[in-house]
Amino acid sequence: MSVINEMLAYNRQFVANKEYESFRTDKFPDKKMVILTCMDTRLVELLPKALNLRNGDAKIIKNAGAIVSHPFGSVMRSILVAIYELNASEVIIVGHHDCGMTGLNSDSVLDKARKRGVQDNVLATLDHSGIDLSRWLTGFDHVQDAVIKSVNIVRNHPLLPNDVKVHGLLIHPDTGQLDLVLENAQPASK
Repeated sequence: MSVINEMLAYNRQFVANKEYESFRTDKFPDKKMVILTCMDTRLVELLPKALNLRNGDAKIIKNAGAIVSHPFGSVMRSILVAIYELNASEVIIVGHHDCGMTGLNSDSVLDKARKRGVQDNVLATLDHSGIDLSRWLTGFDHVQDAVIKSVNIVRNHPLLPNDVKVHGLLIHPDTGQLDLVLENAQPASK
């Protein structure tokens, strides 16, 4: 049986046994916060537990490295929707030690893409279209610097209200220890 079929079989039992009832909540975050964190598998259950979050407490956005890479990309849009439509009043960027984006090299990613069948002509077309794959597929040198950069992009966004608090944290993926990087970062100037 494939993984997806195992998941679907489990889900049928989950629904039939009404196990979902303990997770019921509404779409508004009870603690009025939106969290951007890494998609690292070690954080799936650890991060909410380390932050004392239960289902319904926060909006959690995940991507590779907890990075806001573009002020008008999907991550920032999600943060703004959480603020304006779902009543979030704090934003927390949570990076983690031993992140796979630390030292990520675009050459390595592109070599693996080629080995999986992506043709050089596709890469050349993207390059000629103005897409800088080298920049897009490169990680960061230090996770703390990446958290600070993402916090600053959020904090200085022209559509972010001044009363929204923006914080940066680091979590240890083995212990759940949290370290404060930035507390209520202030905008440069609007």
